[in-house]
Amino acid sequence: MAITDWPTDERPREKLLARGAESLSDAELLAIFLRTGQQGMTAVDLARTQLLAGGGLRALLDAGPERMARLPGMGTARRALLLAALELGRRYLAEPLERGLPLDNPDKAGQLLTARLRGLPYEVFACLFLDNKHRLIAFEQLFQGTIDAAAVYPREVVRRAMEHNAAAVILAHNHPSGVAEPSQSDHAITRRLVEALGLMEIRVLDHLVIGEGGWVSLASRGAL
Repeated sequence: MAITDWPTDERPREKLLARGAESLSDAELLAIFLRTGQQGMTAVDLARTQLLAGGGLRALLDAGPERMARLPGMGTARRALLLAALELGRRYLAEPLERGLPLDNPDKAGQLLTARLRGLPYEVFACLFLDNKHRLIAFEQLFQGTIDAAAVYPREVVRRAMEHNAAAVILAHNHPSGVAEPSQSDHAITRRLVEALGLMEIRVLDHLVIGEGGWVSLASRGAL
Protein backbone atom coordinates (compact mmCIF):
# COMPACT_ATOMS: atom_id res chain seq x y z
CA MET A 1 0.00 0.00 0.00
CA ALA A 2 1.36 3.41 -1.00
CA ILE A 3 1.49 6.21 1.57
CA THR A 4 -1.11 8.07 -0.47
CA ASP A 5 -3.49 5.19 0.33
CA TRP A 6 -2.97 5.57 4.08
CA PRO A 7 -5.50 7.45 6.23
CA THR A 8 -4.73 11.14 5.91
CA ASP A 9 -3.84 11.61 9.59
CA GLU A 10 -1.29 8.77 9.40
CA ARG A 11 0.69 10.12 6.45
CA PRO A 12 4.00 11.56 7.74
CA ARG A 13 3.66 15.01 6.16
CA GLU A 14 0.04 15.49 7.16
CA LYS A 15 0.70 14.04 10.61
CA LEU A 16 3.56 16.52 11.11
CA LEU A 17 1.40 19.49 10.15
CA ALA A 18 -1.53 18.35 12.28
CA ARG A 19 0.26 17.09 15.40
CA GLY A 20 3.75 18.61 15.27
CA ALA A 21 7.12 17.18 14.28
CA GLU A 22 7.65 15.67 17.72
CA SER A 23 4.80 13.22 17.09
CA LEU A 24 6.69 11.50 14.26
CA SER A 25 9.05 8.59 14.63
CA ASP A 26 12.61 8.79 13.28
CA ALA A 27 11.54 6.77 10.24
CA GLU A 28 8.57 9.04 9.55
CA LEU A 29 10.71 12.18 9.79
CA LEU A 30 13.33 10.68 7.48
CA ALA A 31 10.60 9.59 5.05
CA ILE A 32 9.56 13.23 4.59
CA PHE A 33 13.04 13.97 3.22
CA LEU A 34 13.11 10.83 1.08
CA ARG A 35 9.67 11.73 -0.36
CA THR A 36 9.28 8.44 -2.25
CA GLY A 37 10.11 4.80 -1.63
CA GLN A 38 11.32 2.06 -3.92
CA GLN A 39 9.67 -0.87 -5.64
CA GLY A 40 7.60 -2.64 -3.02
CA MET A 41 8.59 -0.18 -0.27
CA THR A 42 6.98 3.01 0.93
CA ALA A 43 9.16 5.97 1.91
CA VAL A 44 8.67 4.97 5.56
CA ASP A 45 9.77 1.40 4.81
CA LEU A 46 12.84 2.72 3.02
CA ALA A 47 13.60 5.07 5.91
CA ARG A 48 13.43 2.17 8.39
CA THR A 49 15.81 0.19 6.18
CA GLN A 50 18.26 3.10 6.04
CA LEU A 51 18.12 3.67 9.80
CA LEU A 52 18.83 -0.01 10.40
CA ALA A 53 21.70 -0.06 7.88
CA GLY A 54 23.09 3.23 9.17
CA GLY A 55 23.03 2.27 12.85
CA GLY A 56 20.30 4.68 13.93
CA LEU A 57 19.46 8.31 13.24
CA ARG A 58 22.53 9.93 14.82
CA ALA A 59 24.95 7.50 13.17
CA LEU A 60 23.21 7.95 9.82
CA LEU A 61 23.39 11.75 9.92
CA ASP A 62 26.98 11.72 11.19
CA ALA A 63 28.06 9.26 8.49
CA GLY A 64 29.21 11.88 5.97
CA PRO A 65 28.55 11.89 2.22
CA GLU A 66 30.60 8.82 1.25
CA ARG A 67 29.21 6.40 3.82
CA MET A 68 25.72 7.84 3.39
CA ALA A 69 25.95 7.10 -0.34
CA ARG A 70 26.21 3.38 0.44
CA LEU A 71 22.84 3.29 2.19
CA PRO A 72 19.98 1.71 0.20
CA GLY A 73 18.04 4.21 -1.86
CA MET A 74 20.23 7.16 -0.85
CA GLY A 75 20.93 8.98 -4.12
CA THR A 76 22.70 12.27 -4.66
CA ALA A 77 19.61 14.45 -4.29
CA ARG A 78 18.55 12.78 -1.04
CA ARG A 79 22.06 13.02 0.43
CA ALA A 80 22.23 16.71 -0.44
CA LEU A 81 18.85 17.33 1.19
CA LEU A 82 19.78 15.55 4.42
CA LEU A 83 23.21 17.19 4.67
CA ALA A 84 21.64 20.61 4.07
CA ALA A 85 19.02 19.94 6.77
CA LEU A 86 21.74 18.87 9.20
CA GLU A 87 23.77 22.02 8.57
CA LEU A 88 20.65 24.17 8.99
CA GLY A 89 20.11 22.52 12.37
CA ARG A 90 23.69 23.27 13.42
CA ARG A 91 23.40 26.89 12.37
CA TYR A 92 20.03 27.24 14.08
CA LEU A 93 21.53 26.06 17.38
CA ALA A 94 24.56 28.31 17.03
CA GLU A 95 22.94 31.50 15.73
CA PRO A 96 21.52 32.96 18.99
CA LEU A 97 24.98 32.85 20.54
CA GLU A 98 26.58 34.50 17.52
CA ARG A 99 24.45 37.64 17.78
CA GLY A 100 26.54 39.25 20.48
CA LEU A 101 24.90 37.71 23.53
CA PRO A 102 27.33 37.19 26.45
CA LEU A 103 28.52 33.65 27.08
CA ASP A 104 28.16 33.99 30.83
CA ASN A 105 27.53 30.37 31.80
CA PRO A 106 28.65 26.91 30.63
CA ASP A 107 25.24 26.04 29.17
CA LYS A 108 25.34 28.82 26.59
CA ALA A 109 28.85 27.96 25.46
CA GLY A 110 28.05 24.26 25.58
CA GLN A 111 25.11 24.66 23.18
CA LEU A 112 27.24 26.48 20.64
CA LEU A 113 30.18 24.11 20.91
CA THR A 114 28.02 20.99 20.81
CA ALA A 115 26.46 22.22 17.58
CA ARG A 116 29.92 22.65 16.08
CA LEU A 117 31.91 19.71 17.49
CA ARG A 118 29.67 16.79 18.40
CA GLY A 119 29.72 13.85 16.02
CA LEU A 120 33.09 14.58 14.41
CA PRO A 121 35.09 11.35 13.86
CA TYR A 122 38.36 13.02 14.87
CA GLU A 123 39.42 15.17 17.80
CA VAL A 124 39.30 18.94 17.35
CA PHE A 125 40.56 21.62 19.72
CA ALA A 126 38.67 24.90 19.37
CA CYS A 127 38.45 28.31 21.01
CA LEU A 128 35.74 30.87 21.54
CA PHE A 129 37.40 34.30 21.57
CA LEU A 130 35.46 36.81 23.67
CA ASP A 131 35.54 40.54 24.34
CA ASN A 132 35.65 42.14 27.80
CA LYS A 133 31.87 41.62 28.17
CA HIS A 134 32.24 37.93 27.25
CA ARG A 135 30.53 38.41 23.88
CA LEU A 136 31.65 36.19 21.04
CA ILE A 137 34.27 37.67 18.71
CA ALA A 138 35.11 34.49 16.82
CA PHE A 139 35.00 30.71 16.92
CA GLU A 140 38.00 28.84 15.53
CA GLN A 141 39.02 25.21 15.22
CA LEU A 142 42.73 25.53 15.92
CA PHE A 143 44.02 21.96 15.99
CA GLN A 144 42.84 18.69 14.55
CA GLY A 145 44.18 15.39 15.76
CA THR A 146 43.57 11.68 15.64
CA ILE A 147 40.72 9.93 17.39
CA ASP A 148 42.89 9.73 20.51
CA ALA A 149 44.48 13.16 20.88
CA ALA A 150 45.13 16.56 19.37
CA ALA A 151 48.45 18.37 19.65
CA VAL A 152 47.74 21.76 21.20
CA TYR A 153 50.33 24.53 21.02
CA PRO A 154 49.80 27.28 23.63
CA ARG A 155 51.84 29.78 21.59
CA GLU A 156 49.38 29.47 18.68
CA VAL A 157 46.38 29.90 20.98
CA VAL A 158 47.96 33.04 22.46
CA ARG A 159 48.76 34.38 18.98
CA ARG A 160 45.17 33.94 17.76
CA ALA A 161 43.76 35.50 20.93
CA MET A 162 46.01 38.53 20.48
CA GLU A 163 45.03 38.88 16.82
CA HIS A 164 41.36 38.89 17.83
CA ASN A 165 42.11 41.34 20.65
CA ALA A 166 40.31 38.91 22.95
CA ALA A 167 39.93 39.65 26.64
CA ALA A 168 38.90 36.08 27.45
CA VAL A 169 38.62 32.66 25.84
CA ILE A 170 36.63 29.48 26.30
CA LEU A 171 38.57 26.39 25.32
CA ALA A 172 36.88 23.28 23.97
CA HIS A 173 37.56 19.95 22.40
CA ASN A 174 35.50 16.91 21.50
CA HIS A 175 35.93 13.28 22.46
CA PRO A 176 35.04 11.16 19.39
CA SER A 177 34.55 8.19 21.72
CA GLY A 178 31.42 9.99 22.93
CA VAL A 179 32.52 10.04 26.59
CA ALA A 180 32.93 13.60 27.81
CA GLU A 181 34.94 12.81 30.95
CA PRO A 182 38.17 14.93 30.95
CA SER A 183 41.45 13.06 30.87
CA GLN A 184 44.67 13.83 32.74
CA SER A 185 46.08 15.36 29.55
CA ASP A 186 42.97 17.58 29.28
CA HIS A 187 43.68 18.97 32.73
CA ALA A 188 47.37 19.39 31.91
CA ILE A 189 46.83 21.38 28.71
CA THR A 190 44.26 23.53 30.51
CA ARG A 191 46.83 24.50 33.13
CA ARG A 192 49.41 25.29 30.43
CA LEU A 193 46.98 27.48 28.53
CA VAL A 194 45.78 29.31 31.64
CA GLU A 195 49.40 30.14 32.42
CA ALA A 196 50.34 31.15 28.85
CA LEU A 197 47.25 33.30 28.28
CA GLY A 198 47.49 34.79 31.76
CA LEU A 199 50.85 36.33 30.84
CA MET A 200 48.93 38.35 28.23
CA GLU A 201 46.14 39.16 30.73
CA ILE A 202 43.69 37.00 28.78
CA ARG A 203 41.36 35.00 31.02
CA VAL A 204 40.45 31.37 30.42
CA LEU A 205 36.80 31.21 31.47
CA ASP A 206 36.30 27.52 30.88
CA HIS A 207 37.41 24.39 29.08
CA LEU A 208 34.51 22.29 27.79
CA VAL A 209 34.84 18.65 26.78
CA ILE A 210 32.14 17.72 24.26
CA GLY A 211 30.83 14.17 24.15
CA GLU A 212 27.91 12.39 22.58
CA GLY A 213 25.42 12.97 25.37
CA GLY A 214 26.54 16.42 26.50
CA TRP A 215 29.59 18.25 27.82
CA VAL A 216 31.71 18.63 30.92
CA SER A 217 32.81 22.05 32.17
CA LEU A 218 36.19 22.07 33.88
CA ALA A 219 35.33 25.44 35.46
CA SER A 220 32.19 23.95 37.03
CA ARG A 221 34.38 21.21 38.51
CA GLY A 222 36.74 23.76 40.03
CA ALA A 223 39.61 22.88 37.71
CA LEU A 224 40.28 26.50 36.66
